[in-house]
Amino acid sequence: MKDTKFFDTNILCYAYGTQDPAKRRICKGLVERVFDGELDGVVSGQVLGEFFSAATGKWLMPVEEVRTVIRYIIASERWQKIDYTHKTVETVLQRLDASRAPFWDAMIAQTMKENGIQEIITENELDFARISGIKITNPFRS
Repeated sequence: MKDTKFFDTNILCYAYGTQDPAKRRICKGLVERVFDGELDGVVSGQVLGEFFSAATGKWLMPVEEVRTVIRYIIASERWQKIDYTHKTVETVLQRLDASRAPFWDAMIAQTMKENGIQEIITENELDFARISGIKITNPFRS
């Protein structure tokens, strides 16, 4: 059985951005494994929105290219898409002080938990380490 892994925004940015060829190769390989059916990949609407914002802003990627990537992920049956609810927000607000994690990272983690996803692929180990119940995989660590 394949492992189910949630993809954080930074992984999508590296997979399609050109600033760091070594990280791009690693992340593009992970994304391709999902499209090929070798890996069960999950994204949330939040991550897709963050990806659009970061990729067209900080990463300077062309808007149409980013739109195409997002639409391809949305249309793909290989990618599981999950979202949060108002109850997710309430849970995060109740636990935010205890975890001291940034709000949007806590939202991702709670959305994962509510959907039975235990592992996130991210470069952001520091913030997600503050949240219990989430396994963090940094693809850039050997």
